[in-house]
Amino acid sequence: MNNKDTAINGKQSFLSALMETSRNNIRQYTMIAALVIIWIIFTTLTKGLFISSRNLSNLFLQMCTIGILTGGMLLVMVAGHIDLSVGSVCGTLGAVAAFIMMRMELNPVIAIAVTLLLGFLVGSWHGYWVAYRGVPAFIVTLASQSAFKGFTLFVTNGKTIGEFPVFFKSIGQAYIPRLVFAEAPFHDLTLLIFVLGLAAFIFADIRKRKKRISNGFKVLPVSLEILKVAVISIGITVVGFILTSYMGLPYAILILAAVVATFTVITTRTPFGRHVYATGGNSEAAKLSGVDTKKTLLKIFMLMGTLSAVAAIVFTARLNAATTSAGTSFELDAIAACIIGGTSTTGGIGTVFGALIGALVMASLDNGMSLLNLPIMYQYMIKGAILLLAVWIDRENKKK
Repeated sequence: MNNKDTAINGKQSFLSALMETSRNNIRQYTMIAALVIIWIIFTTLTKGLFISSRNLSNLFLQMCTIGILTGGMLLVMVAGHIDLSVGSVCGTLGAVAAFIMMRMELNPVIAIAVTLLLGFLVGSWHGYWVAYRGVPAFIVTLASQSAFKGFTLFVTNGKTIGEFPVFFKSIGQAYIPRLVFAEAPFHDLTLLIFVLGLAAFIFADIRKRKKRISNGFKVLPVSLEILKVAVISIGITVVGFILTSYMGLPYAILILAAVVATFTVITTRTPFGRHVYATGGNSEAAKLSGVDTKKTLLKIFMLMGTLSAVAAIVFTARLNAATTSAGTSFELDAIAACIIGGTSTTGGIGTVFGALIGALVMASLDNGMSLLNLPIMYQYMIKGAILLLAVWIDRENKKK
């Protein structure tokens, strides 16, 4: 075989591997392509304002609340359930934190601790009724949705509570400090974090590939692996450049990154994560395999409640106020983000990365439509249509 034949065979092997990978990950690639198209459209319509460093930094900051919620919602939906209460729970827990700091005049640390504990207890309450009393999660969380709207009005007395201590406010508004170069046109600590993060990603990918090869698992061709790493590295670099050239990395994004990393480990590297997918894929088969599905469901809703508290803290701190309407439509955005990100409405399928990209899609739509001064009624209509379209696509993929 001459060099020309070898080159042709190598090209065919690369193309066939690329096509196979595309077929196996069509939802994720479609979602990323849709995000790019959305950004191009809004950049064009806003004459470049959407893609500015300042706006994209604000966009990532706005995404944090829904991004945090999608971590818990992903587990709930993978297990074959749904939580309609997260918006109302966030509103109530944010009001409780505000009440403790402003009306009771207690330390913000105490307010945060109490809020997290209440979120855990709310999740435990939901999990108890779903797992051990057999009440559908849809009904349990729908009841809580109504109840917690009332609790929010009770805690706030129908008035806005605001102007929090600097420590609490910084959770949702402040950026990490610079290291050395105070007058430099870039944020040095943010740059360092992204460089280290990029290096860690490349190292982890190489290590994972070697481990799969040593265990006899199938891996991508070297050329396609390099292409994948290059594309992801470019994405990380672009985000890093945007944040570095503006004010740096917000604390809220660090919290979101910690949630994403934690739930990625939970879903991919722990027995509990495997139990969640097994429960959502086939609950009866999971029981016969020795999985305690009731305990698994209880833990899922505990995590959802805790993340609702974290999201409430970040959102309330960013607004610097607790309002009676806080949390409105959060459940719609979180559910839509998961579905857009490839989570199945029937359970058993979904990834943290996909849900995060879905949250970015929803935040991009909100941000872009706001920049265009689109009336709120049209914004709700468009988001509802996108949710319907995402569910339809999920159903069609299930049929195939």
